[in-house]
Amino acid sequence: MKAWLGLGSNLQQPAIKLQQALTRLGEIDGVGILSKSSFYRTPPWGDENQDDFINAVVQIETNLGPTPLLYQLQSIENVMGRQRSGRRWGPRLIDIDLLLYGDKQCRSEELELPHPRMHERAFVLMPMFELDPMLEIPGYGAIAELLQQLDCSDIFRLRDEAGD
Repeated sequence: MKAWLGLGSNLQQPAIKLQQALTRLGEIDGVGILSKSSFYRTPPWGDENQDDFINAVVQIETNLGPTPLLYQLQSIENVMGRQRSGRRWGPRLIDIDLLLYGDKQCRSEELELPHPRMHERAFVLMPMFELDPMLEIPGYGAIAELLQQLDCSDIFRLRDEAGD
């Protein structure tokens, strides 16, 4: 199954944190990285009183179900020092979100697919558009149309993956 993941960090050399997360993703049994976006410098969303984020998305192929995949992503976050207490939408060492899992739509206590609010977040949609401009988000529509409704003026594609 093809799935999309969102990665973000704004603490302790965020571009390096994203690189480390990508390496760890590639080490999960049953997961292969198909493509990865450029890194983007983005303003914080929700809680604006913090440093800018570095964000990216990856498309993967996996034989894991959505919930086992989610647990693997959370395990990577935990190993990398992610703290789940604190401010909602606050600073993060690493954040790895399961955005899409094929065209599956579901809602449970553990997991909602597509990821809630992803259709409102240019920091998710811009890197996805880079990889697949024709992508459709189940229940929300074409990524290109969704991006036209958002302010993307403060989002910058970085020259290289070192965050320079």
